[in-house]
Amino acid sequence: MPTNTSVVTEFILVGFSRLAHLQGLLFSFFLTIYLLTVAGNLLIVVLVSADAALRTPMYFFLRNLSTLEIGYTSVTVPLLLHHLLTGQRRIPRSGCALQMFFFLLFGATECCLLAAMAYDRYAAICQPLRYPLLLSQRTCLCLAGSAWACGALVGLGHTSFVFSLPFCGPKAIPHFLCEIQAVLQLVCGNTSLNELQIILAAALLILCPFGLILGSYGRILATIFRIPSAAGRLKAFSTCSSHLVVVSLFYGTAIFIYIRPKASYDPASDPLVSLFYAVVTPILNPIIYSLRNADVKAALKRIIQKMGPAEI
Repeated sequence: MPTNTSVVTEFILVGFSRLAHLQGLLFSFFLTIYLLTVAGNLLIVVLVSADAALRTPMYFFLRNLSTLEIGYTSVTVPLLLHHLLTGQRRIPRSGCALQMFFFLLFGATECCLLAAMAYDRYAAICQPLRYPLLLSQRTCLCLAGSAWACGALVGLGHTSFVFSLPFCGPKAIPHFLCEIQAVLQLVCGNTSLNELQIILAAALLILCPFGLILGSYGRILATIFRIPSAAGRLKAFSTCSSHLVVVSLFYGTAIFIYIRPKASYDPASDPLVSLFYAVVTPILNPIIYSLRNADVKAALKRIIQKMGPAEI
């Protein structure tokens, strides 16, 4: 295997360059999505921080998720907007590594954070009397801190590993971001062992939290079905439905992208799947958690009333 890693000092993100006639439309679309994503998630962060009624474990984790989504979309979309506006698609090797690190950090953190949110719903529905003990402030801080620490370790480990491999050319990345599977397409020589290590690590990171989530919701559903009244069952399930939607969207696309060899990478379809979980999912979270959540809507109403005239 070649060992000269100094040949490639920059990469070219192909992105949507083939759609030259749609650059202006794509710029407007992604700019709108980005602004709405940041505004929606920032609103949730502000509401949870400002309203005493939302200072519960569930909303503590939701605030972490919204903070994460702001970072997640900010790692990818501003650079994409720059490329669409200027046509300049070059990115230095160090910039590519930095983008990969933060993208993996936020993605891995979300894997763990969604599992913590599932545990919160399990404790609230299946162990209501022990809920304050199981989800104490200290426990919540430990779970959230562990999720962020795991994300940082995964981002650092994978990024260091990938960029220690030799890149001898070509340097065009068939993607709109420095996504790990796309960057691996440019590595010289036989990388089958490297791919296996990355796939195993991704499987451990994605499937273990996903298994915990499935186990939690299995217990939750069993508990809900034992509730005698239909109204009680509906109320219990409604507190979990938003989280189930987010989990399905995030894990479904993550499993499709990461748990497979690079030979199956499709430069036509894979960036579109990545676009879904990197750009679309972050804007869905505030919609799902706010429009379907009476507590969040009530908190927003109280904030608006406080900001209005005194007589209101």
